[in-house]
Amino acid sequence: MSDGPPDNTVTRRGFLRGAVRGAAVVSLGGVAAWAVARGRGRDLVWQIDPDRCTACGNCATYCVRGPSAVRCVHAYAMCGYCKRCFGYFEPQADRFTTGGENQLCPTGAIQRKFVEEPYYEYDIVKDLCIGCGKCVKGCNAFGNGSLYLQVDQGLCVQCNECAIAAACPAGAFVRMPFNQVHEWLKAKGRRA
Repeated sequence: MSDGPPDNTVTRRGFLRGAVRGAAVVSLGGVAAWAVARGRGRDLVWQIDPDRCTACGNCATYCVRGPSAVRCVHAYAMCGYCKRCFGYFEPQADRFTTGGENQLCPTGAIQRKFVEEPYYEYDIVKDLCIGCGKCVKGCNAFGNGSLYLQVDQGLCVQCNECAIAAACPAGAFVRMPFNQVHEWLKAKGRRA
């Protein structure tokens, strides 16, 4: 007779080895599932529907980043290159000069350049823009809507529950696949 356990009996050491192997397989499966889910979530990005945005100012204050990941974008194809830009000048401005007292943007993020009489070009300096939407509100109220707010994907941290989206009174924030953003904006007559 042999002194060892019978062949169909599991030893304590064998049981522990099997349990550790099983736990490792389950852990690897969990890590793989988490990585796949995280990868799918990164394909979806937050974006602002320019047709629904009311330029309420929440983008500048509710973003978890400082300053906000939302920036003003200028759709040049829609712009009239007006001497009196309603996104650039204060509504009650007495003169159309580049003095700070006449500008609507609190940070001076819009630069005005003379093209030829009576045309001017307006460029957005992204590093100065805080996403307050004052220029967008002016452009939409009196102009043609060539200024609009958009999430800068290079700055956005892609929160699963965007604080700005939760605070948006118009429900203008949408989640969409990253590779569809440009076509979606193009269909709305705007380009990123």
